[in-house]
Formats: sequence, C-alpha cells, structure tokens
Amino acid sequence: MESTPGPTRERELDVVVFGATGFTGGLTVDYLAEHAPAELRLGLAGRNLGKLEAVKARLGRDDLELIQADVDDPASLTALAERTRIVVTTVGPYLEYGEPLVAACAAAGTDYLDLTGEPEFVDRIYLAHHETAKRTGARLVHACGFDSIPHDLGVLFAVKALDATGPVTARGVVRSNGTLSGGTFHSALTQFSRARPMAQAVKERAGVEKAAGGAVRRAHGAAPTPLRDGKLGYWLLPLPTIDPMIVLRSARVLPGYGSEFTYGHYAGTKTLRYAAGGTVAVAGLMAAAQVPPLRRWLGTKIPQGTGPSEKRREKSWFTVDLRAEGDGRVVNARVAGPDPGYTGTAIMLAESALCLALDDVPATTGQVTTAVAMGQPLIDRLEAAGITFTVTD
Repeated sequence: MESTPGPTRERELDVVVFGATGFTGGLTVDYLAEHAPAELRLGLAGRNLGKLEAVKARLGRDDLELIQADVDDPASLTALAERTRIVVTTVGPYLEYGEPLVAACAAAGTDYLDLTGEPEFVDRIYLAHHETAKRTGARLVHACGFDSIPHDLGVLFAVKALDATGPVTARGVVRSNGTLSGGTFHSALTQFSRARPMAQAVKERAGVEKAAGGAVRRAHGAAPTPLRDGKLGYWLLPLPTIDPMIVLRSARVLPGYGSEFTYGHYAGTKTLRYAAGGTVAVAGLMAAAQVPPLRRWLGTKIPQGTGPSEKRREKSWFTVDLRAEGDGRVVNARVAGPDPGYTGTAIMLAESALCLALDDVPATTGQVTTAVAMGQPLIDRLEAAGITFTVTD
C-alpha cells in the first residue's frame, strides 16, 4: 500500500476534540495538551461554551480554540468539520448521537475518529457515508480506544512476526482489572437490545461489499466455544464485542494475514468457575437489555460522563495475548498497557489523532480500521507512549 503524508487540506485547525468536557474527552484533551507538538493547532468542541472555557482555564492554554457545536444542530457540525483536518469524538452512544458528525466530516473531507464499540453503528455508517468519504478524501476510523486498538494492532503485530503465506489462525485473549467505562456499558446495552437491526445492517453491508468486488482474502471468526489455553493457564470465554469484527476487516484488505484468515476473540479467566459465571452474566445482561425498564435501570448503575479516580486508574492494567499460527509456525505476542477504559483509551485516541495529523501513513479514504489507516506508525507511537507490543516466545 502506497505511503503518503497526512492530509494536506488547508484548514484553520489540525485536531478538534468533540466532547472535550466529558470524562474521557477531558482525559484525551489533557493528553494532547501535554504531548502534542507546540505547532499542532488544537481545538475543543462541545455544547456548553462555559464548560469549554473551564477546560481551557484548567489547562492554562490560551491558544486553544473553542467551538460550540451540538449533535442536534447540523449547521454547527458542518461548521466544525470545515474548520479542521481531524475531528475526534467521545460523544456516545454513537448509534444515538454519532451519525450527524460523521455525515458532516464525510461531506467536508475531514478525518473522523471515535471510540465506538457498536457494530451496528459502524455498519450503518459504512452504508450511508463510506462512498462520500472516498469521494472527498475523508478517513472514517472507528474504535480508536481499547475497543479495538490492542486487538486490531496486536493481531497485525503478530501476523507480521509470523510472516506466513498459507492459511493463518489467530486468537486474542484479553485480561484486565480496570473499571468498565460508562460509555462502553451504555453502548453494550444498546447493542444487546438491537439484535435484529444489527443483523440486518450486517446483511446489507455484506451485499454492498460483495457488489463492490469483495475482499482480498477470506477472513472469518472462529467458532464461539469456551476452551482451555494450557500455555497461558486460562479458561477462554468468547467475547461478543466489536473487536473481532474490526480485526477481520483489517485481515480482508491488508497483506500479511495469509491466504485465508480465522480469528477467535476471548476473555481469559483463571478458573472454570469464573468462566461459567461470566457466561451466565453476559447472557443475563443480554436478556435484561431486551426489557426497556430493566435496560434503563441498568444504565443508572454505571453513569456516562463519569469515571474512576486517578488513584484507581493508576492501579489498573490490561493485557491482550495473541497467538498466530500458519505455515507450521506459531507466534505468541502480547499487548499491555494502563487502565483500559479511561487512561489507556485516552492515550490510544489521542495518539491516533496525532498519527493521522503528523505521520506518514497509508493512502486511504472512506471507512477504514486503525490497522489499515495507520498500522505500524501507530504501533510505534503507542510504544513510545508506554503501551507495549512484544513477542513472548
């Protein structure tokens, strides 16, 4: 894939964070204010100008541009998109609030990054805005946080180390002691309640992609069966998240994933009792999400826009263990980092924005994954930021 510098569009700003007054948005802005080069032109956007002023004052940065914008005001989103090269948004659930901003960015040729973990949202955005973004040169990059960077880039890292030409089988095993983010929890509740619309979006997207010529290679998910990994010493519980869908989309278009690719995605638990308990808990949550009063009640248990203390986040961590097999060889690798739901996610989102803004990255347009849009340059950035990628054997 040809490499080219980031967008050369002349804009007033380089990166704008939409949702800068929220918890994760605030952490993202804090990181950018500390780590972005001085010449990066950074803006903050949100509904409440007074709250934006408070963020600006807290950071002590008079150079930050403040932009009032609201998802219910399309004109404000158009004005936002037309002023900057890249928009970063932490405003979810994205299925409820996300599309107007994507539409504005796609029309303006502005790169768009989010933290969504909602497969239906990603598929519907592809159907509605992929072709527009291809025409205008915009890159629409979803899942730029813990969903799904450690998994997407971790598999890319592992299959590059494997360097197989025949069929490749891979799996990812995630473990963490971090607190579940409110945004992730609310997005999961929404998705669990929309099984039929989600399946319809998958079907519609598959039809459009097939008509457009299909993929470079076959890539499909492994059977969702619990199993034991003797090397790791964990029971593996299949995870119904967006991560395997992102990994498989990268595998269908990038070189290095073998002639055919299979991926399984799991949570790792030390005992069978925890694995069984996790299965029951997920099934119960999915069932409860079908009942609107129960879904609303569950939503009050982990509010959006709030998060754990800095002290709690400092004690949190994540690991994703990858195993890739092909051509008679096996590569075991690990991605590891800090608190996944908040600190780590803010690092990943901010570094993704900096990568698109500043680095030589593949020439892509339309809806693309982090591995396709940024790949090795983003891995390099994340390693410099303290998120490690290592071969473990």
